[in-house]
Amino acid sequence: MKKDHKKLKVLVAMSGGVDSSVAAALLVKAGYDVTGVFVVNYDDLSAESCWRGDYQDALRVAAKLGIPLLRWDFTKEYKKKVLDYMYAEYKLGRTPNPDVLCNKFIKFGAWIERAKKEGFDKLATGHYASLREEILNFKFQILKYHLDQAKDENKDQTYFLNQLNQEQLSFTLFPLGDYTKPEVRKLAKKFALPTAEKEESMGICFVGEVPMKDFLQKEIKVKKGEIIFGDGTVVGEHDGLSFYTIGQRHAGLKIADLRFKNNDPLFVVDKNTEKNQLIVGYENDPLLYKKSIQVSEVNWISGVEPKFPLKCEVRLRHRQELQIADLKMQNGKLLINFKKEQRAVTPGQFAVFYKKGECLGGGVID
Repeated sequence: MKKDHKKLKVLVAMSGGVDSSVAAALLVKAGYDVTGVFVVNYDDLSAESCWRGDYQDALRVAAKLGIPLLRWDFTKEYKKKVLDYMYAEYKLGRTPNPDVLCNKFIKFGAWIERAKKEGFDKLATGHYASLREEILNFKFQILKYHLDQAKDENKDQTYFLNQLNQEQLSFTLFPLGDYTKPEVRKLAKKFALPTAEKEESMGICFVGEVPMKDFLQKEIKVKKGEIIFGDGTVVGEHDGLSFYTIGQRHAGLKIADLRFKNNDPLFVVDKNTEKNQLIVGYENDPLLYKKSIQVSEVNWISGVEPKFPLKCEVRLRHRQELQIADLKMQNGKLLINFKKEQRAVTPGQFAVFYKKGECLGGGVID
């Protein structure tokens, strides 16, 4: 990370994990005027707050670094912009990605707005992503920001940042873009941070150990319907399309059909939302594979729509290997034609576009 002697006031989001801890340490070492912030986005008052342990860790790291730590509450904003959207999408039988929406509206939306009001110049996070500045006009200091993949391709998180825009990126720092996860661990030990040995947290805090289906049933009622094969044969009953995801393995579905003479697992291959039918099949079911898909609500990080047709690479889920594809506009929608068939394309998830290591943007899969 390059040193900056302007003493910019940087607010670093500290989750209590090793990544954000090291991000804060690097900023302090680089000479920035650093303040940490721990943000509560969700707090289930009916259970033990899942954020309190992480907050204590963030406090210990801030004390070690000699920086103040603020605590903000954005639970109302998170419910309105992320949770309500998530429930609405699931009710439609789609599978949303709350992390993408959280980055767009909360972390780089509401957080940045408040950071600006409180006099900060930049917001830094522990995301594995890289920012590159391009000078468009030196005299007027007009810059263009490029979102590049991180050095650690396995940890790269640009997929979750595909909905950000130029204004948001202009206020952002990603200190970990040039480091791998093992290097971050070594730095944590070098800085003697209290979180150096902390295990990585996976999943969404508010779901915890509860199965996603049980969590969703707090807001979404059971709506039983038919389980069918692609040929229309009814073979069972489901509890509601909201509780199933395309590509999900369901070896334990209660299906009574004499044709089943083996124990091969079944997969959700499609949904018929109009008829409330869940369509299942085996691993080789053609319904499970698609070569062309359509996306909407497309965001181009540059702020400018590229020229079509566009040959690039596409990722349909975090950590998926980049897939070669051609993009073109058709009837006001963006059409993606892949070189190879894609398994388990999931409506509601994001298709994210890349070219030469740069994240161009993304859109919601229809």
